[in-house]
Amino acid sequence: MMAEDRSPRLAVLIDADNTSAKIADGLFEEIAKIGEASVRRIYGDFSSNRMKGWNEILASHAIVPQQQFAYTSGKNASDITLVIDAMDLLHSARFDGFCLVSSDSDFTRLASRIREQGVDVYGFGEKKTPESFRQACRRFIYTENLLPDTGATKEVSAKREAFSKAIPLIEKAMEQIETEEDAWVTLGAVGTQLSNLSSDFDPRTFGSRKLSDLVRKTGAFEVEHREGGSIRIRKKQAAKGAKKG
Repeated sequence: MMAEDRSPRLAVLIDADNTSAKIADGLFEEIAKIGEASVRRIYGDFSSNRMKGWNEILASHAIVPQQQFAYTSGKNASDITLVIDAMDLLHSARFDGFCLVSSDSDFTRLASRIREQGVDVYGFGEKKTPESFRQACRRFIYTENLLPDTGATKEVSAKREAFSKAIPLIEKAMEQIETEEDAWVTLGAVGTQLSNLSSDFDPRTFGSRKLSDLVRKTGAFEVEHREGGSIRIRKKQAAKGAKKG
């Protein structure tokens, strides 16, 4: 039946106080790669001028605003409402995953609790997001990587992280994979292991659209294309002594 072929159902919960409206298009494009955004809710005080950006695009992405008036300063009522809704949705057992959009470490326990129930959590937040929340998610995507691609942002993105930081991560993933005698490993296996090692690993953080692009740009690995389209990589072999004349 069609239900068997359906994409994973996702509940998207956005903390408007800690998320820029500029990422909306990129956010839902990224979520579409994971599954179907069946629930789309955003939490904040939309009577505030700070929410003007979100107010202008809620309808275009079918996001349902959950209004929380800021009656007092201090603990954010929006955060509490988001957590309550998340638990209600979790216990409905209708969802295959949750997308928590925030840079706030307060959602660390929520992410952990959802995963304890056997449901995947995908986090979306800025690079300043505390590690506790990032690692509580199955995968964490930096929202800086979701901004519109203008020539200027691409240039900044390409310089965002040095390749010297990517190489040790890739090598560590390769070391944890059972290799063939000649030290080749499939790129797909490396990608899977990188996700297991670091929930926030993303080639785009290093200015590369795909992992294969990043591997080539580092210059530290040999790349082999095999029949059928698969790709294998291995660390570049040390140069042998020069031939005698």
